Amino acid sequence: MKRILFLLTAMSIGMVTSGAVAGSLPGPVVETDWLKSNLENVVILDIRSDLKSFAAKPVFKKNKKTGKNVLVRVGGHIKNARLVNYRKIRGKRKIDGREVTRMIIPRTDFEALIQKAGINKGDVVVVVSKGLSTGDMTAATRIFWQMKYYGHDDIAILNGGLAQWLVDGNEVSTGLEAYAKGNWVATTERKNLLATSAQIQDAAASGKYEIIDNRPIDQYLGVWHKSYVYKPGHIPGARIFPVELMMRSTPPVKFLPPDELRKLMIAMRIDPKAPAVNYCNSGHLASGGWFVMHEILGNKNVSLYDGSMHQWTLEKRPTEVMILH
Repeated sequence: MKRILFLLTAMSIGMVTSGAVAGSLPGPVVETDWLKSNLENVVILDIRSDLKSFAAKPVFKKNKKTGKNVLVRVGGHIKNARLVNYRKIRGKRKIDGREVTRMIIPRTDFEALIQKAGINKGDVVVVVSKGLSTGDMTAATRIFWQMKYYGHDDIAILNGGLAQWLVDGNEVSTGLEAYAKGNWVATTERKNLLATSAQIQDAAASGKYEIIDNRPIDQYLGVWHKSYVYKPGHIPGARIFPVELMMRSTPPVKFLPPDELRKLMIAMRIDPKAPAVNYCNSGHLASGGWFVMHEILGNKNVSLYDGSMHQWTLEKRPTEVMILH
């Protein structure tokens, strides 16, 4: 842990500067081959909460039947990657006298966090998660959404994350690469990307836009609920489209192709072109739903309910529960 703390401190005061070329991304999702060919033109933003793994060696084990090396543990990072602790990108906010947790942090705080990571104005950013789970990939979509909310457009996510990078035979670093503090600034707050409780209540009553629950089905049905969600069930009128349907579940976890995503949404009685808001328990998984609709499928009339079920039930708003017998 001391080494990681030293790593974070040194990276914030070092001498490497970025020189990414704006507008060079092929889309919101990039593959490892593209990234390998364009490393000099982008800045890698590595998002994870397991900070020790950033400086650890990956572990492979040979499959006795096939003779191939199988990735057992993700470790290390793409050289010159800028580490951001996922636990720092969200925080508490007071809304109508209530303390709501796991919310997007204020503009000045987020700006300082991104600057500390060595990101500059005009950088082309590729977000890399560990890529082992849907939670990893939605950590990537969450910081992607926050960067977009605060005005940064030249950003994409590495499909399959660091796990895919390793499986494809690419090298990683476990060393210390120093870089200077960045000059990134939040240029705007895109309120159209952020839904409020009042807007959700209005949508539930009027049907103005689709309300989409991105949680696992057992939570949607009300079989159980998280400790920070105070009532079981889902927002009235919400339709379920769980994160598990958006990605391949076997590591490396990758987004499904656009055509498959459209077909799945339609099968779940969701119009991928309709105005919509995505929610979950805390705004983490819902960022994946938002990313799929807004970025991959190109529906620009989609927002994220940041407070999600935590805020909804904290405010004692109604839920629907489906009892199974």
